Amino acid sequence: MRLIRPFFPAVIAFGSLSVFASAPVTTPQAAAPAPAFDADLAQRHGADELGMRRYVLVVLKSGPTRMPDGEARTAMFAGHMANIQRLAKEGKLAVAGPFMPGDSGWRGLFIFAVESIEEAKALTETDPVIVNGEMVAEYHPWYGSAALMATAELHERMVPPKAAKAD
Repeated sequence: MRLIRPFFPAVIAFGSLSVFASAPVTTPQAAAPAPAFDADLAQRHGADELGMRRYVLVVLKSGPTRMPDGEARTAMFAGHMANIQRLAKEGKLAVAGPFMPGDSGWRGLFIFAVESIEEAKALTETDPVIVNGEMVAEYHPWYGSAALMATAELHERMVPPKAAKAD
């Protein structure tokens, strides 16, 4: 609804005190047309009849072995990012990202487009942060919108190209 604020004085009495206030008036907006069903899009993203699909949500937590700062740690996280990109391009990873720093020990999130926890474990075990003990994974079956599968494509379209390095 669109808010229109014309001045309609209203008197509100508080004991012997009277206050003038303007009351907002709302008018209904036209409803947006319902989007058309796209069977090809639904099939491409694995949607069921409700537009949903099965996923496995993986919470990455701090592991028992923190890699010391330095080249090995930098390489481990570069491998972690490369693994995320590979899994997204393969259509196995719908969403990934870090949690904000805090004391919960929660480090990151994967949402895998797989049917079982066993499949998600096999994919997670390819990640250098898991292999090196920097992080451990906790697995949860999840049912959510198949539209999440479009996240990687949309994300690429929102990241501007890197500026050419100046000599």
